[in-house]
Amino acid sequence: MEIKKENRQWLDAMNLAHPIVIAGPCSAETEEQVLKTAHELKNTDTNVFRAGIWKPRTRPGGFEGVGAIGLPWLQKVKEETGMLVTTEVGNANHVELALKHGIDILWIGARTTVNPFVVQEIADALKGVDIPVLVKNPVNPDLPLWLGAVERFQTAGISQLGVIHRGFSTYNSMFYRNKPKWHLAIELKKEFPDLPLILDPSHICGRRDIILDVSQTALDLNYDGFMIETHIDPDKAWSDAKQQVTPADLQKITENLKIRQKSSSKEEFQLKLAMHRKELDLIDSTIIDVLGDRMGIAKEIGKLKHKENVAILQSGRWSDIIAKMVEDGKEKGLSKDFVEEIFRAIHVESIHVQHQNK
Repeated sequence: MEIKKENRQWLDAMNLAHPIVIAGPCSAETEEQVLKTAHELKNTDTNVFRAGIWKPRTRPGGFEGVGAIGLPWLQKVKEETGMLVTTEVGNANHVELALKHGIDILWIGARTTVNPFVVQEIADALKGVDIPVLVKNPVNPDLPLWLGAVERFQTAGISQLGVIHRGFSTYNSMFYRNKPKWHLAIELKKEFPDLPLILDPSHICGRRDIILDVSQTALDLNYDGFMIETHIDPDKAWSDAKQQVTPADLQKITENLKIRQKSSSKEEFQLKLAMHRKELDLIDSTIIDVLGDRMGIAKEIGKLKHKENVAILQSGRWSDIIAKMVEDGKEKGLSKDFVEEIFRAIHVESIHVQHQNK
């Protein structure tokens, strides 16, 4: 399914000199908290005010949002600041209530995106009401699921679409709360090049000190903007306190972002770029040749193991390999996560080849 250029008209119509900034608290807690945050954000680069009204939680007993009583607070934000407002919806009832209260933009959360039945229910509830809908990536790194959710809304007649990259859950992540896995967002952009792509660094980082660096990476990758959780007193927030920033800190972040040119017409730049790309092409071809040779050896090992009735998976050797490769990668300036992800894929394919050639 093709995402047409009309799908980004709602974003282009804002005529923004700065990438779109969606900011506000993780959760609407009280009317005073919402309005005070909004008024402080009015004087920053914020274009759209966000607040969670309904908050899905993994385990019972956590704060699950104030519910519909918070929607009039968002109406007051619009009236008093002139900013657009947005909130997350998780079912058809949420959609109905949000529309009744004049919410300008809706977003679909990561926990909702994973369920095609619920996504379809929300899409059906929006038929005939063409307002911007932003779809967060699913919790797990499943690109077809993310694309499928976008397509369901387009099929329902929603033309004002966008996606939010909030990272992907992983067990025992040491640095990020949710690993960004940038390549998945890039693949989505290849499929739908005209679909606005917004970063949610708050959920990727899980802590406020690295939000600027992650946001800069997104800007370098031509993202259209950011959704950053912002609270008047983050340390006392009722949910996700560690990843929220103050309005003043948000302004520092946006002021320190460097907006790159998409290209340059300078002849020297173009010549150097062409040279480096040619080098990359040659290296990529070499990588494919080496991987082909490696799988050829894996094939012979599979035959040998089968002949001697030896199990294909050798966990001890795999642990030794990955430890050595991580150490070697460190000397080359390669991150542990990057090396592990590459060699995990190689290992899986090697096992598959050995199974096929036993």
